[in-house]
Amino acid sequence: MAKKRIVITGMGLITSLGENLETFWANISGGKSGIRTIERFDSAPYDSRVGGECLAFDPVNYIDRKEVKRLDRFAQFALAAAKLAGADSGLNGALKDGDRTGVIIGSGIGGLTELEEQHIRLLEKGPSKVSAFTIPKLMVNAASGNVSLLFGARGINTSVATACASANNAMGDALRAIQRNEADLIFTGGAEAALTPLGLSSFCAMKALSTRNDEPERASRPFDRDRDGFVMAEGAGILIFEELDHAKARGAKIYAEVLGFGASADSYHLTAPEPEGKGASLAMMRALADAGITPEQVDYINAHGTSTPLGDVGETNAVKRVFGKHAYKLAVSSTKSQVGHLLGASGGVELITTAMGIGHQMFPPTINLDNPDENCDLDYVPHKARAGKIRVAMSNSFGFGGHNASLIIARYEL
Repeated sequence: MAKKRIVITGMGLITSLGENLETFWANISGGKSGIRTIERFDSAPYDSRVGGECLAFDPVNYIDRKEVKRLDRFAQFALAAAKLAGADSGLNGALKDGDRTGVIIGSGIGGLTELEEQHIRLLEKGPSKVSAFTIPKLMVNAASGNVSLLFGARGINTSVATACASANNAMGDALRAIQRNEADLIFTGGAEAALTPLGLSSFCAMKALSTRNDEPERASRPFDRDRDGFVMAEGAGILIFEELDHAKARGAKIYAEVLGFGASADSYHLTAPEPEGKGASLAMMRALADAGITPEQVDYINAHGTSTPLGDVGETNAVKRVFGKHAYKLAVSSTKSQVGHLLGASGGVELITTAMGIGHQMFPPTINLDNPDENCDLDYVPHKARAGKIRVAMSNSFGFGGHNASLIIARYEL
């Protein structure tokens, strides 16, 4: 039996580079950076003081003011991005067939702001003053649950937490669920708001973050010899995955077709990537096999590309393991050089970037790549976006715990 064909019919995002697709793409293709000195709290005492904050985001532009108070920032991001995706896809309000509509959204950490605030309240005012909304706000599934309520989606509703691979794993689950005929349409992607005092200090303690504090816009520099860690960011990227015939029947526009998904584990170290890229390459190979295509058919890879010394080399090695000589004919770039690392939400924003690259037939750039690492010797589209043929593209996300997840999308063809 032929597999169901799944397409992307709606996209919405909240990022440091914009809250609508047109603005976001203009900034991405223009090589702009959304990284700034952190403003939402006093970052002076921290080793790393830069981040990709969504400073223009106002939840009341998307959510009723009373409801805003019941949502942690990460869930606010998820609802806003889902609302934008729904509007982009021509879905207005509650769906007619909610039983066949699902929600699968990933988040690596969930409601960290709420956790911090209520812990302070517990210590300063006692247990009787802890909010009754604490658990509903901090739980990772608050994003998927609230999006389900917003749209009346009564189909499959789950959350995925695989650190920085969360969104990709969520979208892989969405692909599978529609292929298994469990739904016709699924809101999927990721949301994260871990750019908080505890989140920042924890990653600083791990020595995982860039300390290029005097040059925020140049701090995230994947594949560059002088990279010194990733830059934390926040936001959400939500896409609508839909069965092709269902999309055609309602006249939905189609951004791209989702061809395949692959996942694996490094089984090497809880936080460090496997140096040779064995686990990452396995996820990519499984995605290719699932898509039914050869490595030579892939034109572009949106890399995980975090700007960490070990991660960028490991991913480069993985690409070479999978694609062989074709690795040097591919365009490979990192969206994180411009928006930072959205942790569990990164895959959603990056798949949107990849789909827009296909639509515009343009390779997004890797900015700040001034001095390429000799161990990172692929075509990373340095500094400026470049026009080029993109029929098939891959998007990679890898996470602490050794999680690897790769998605393949293609230009939609009848």
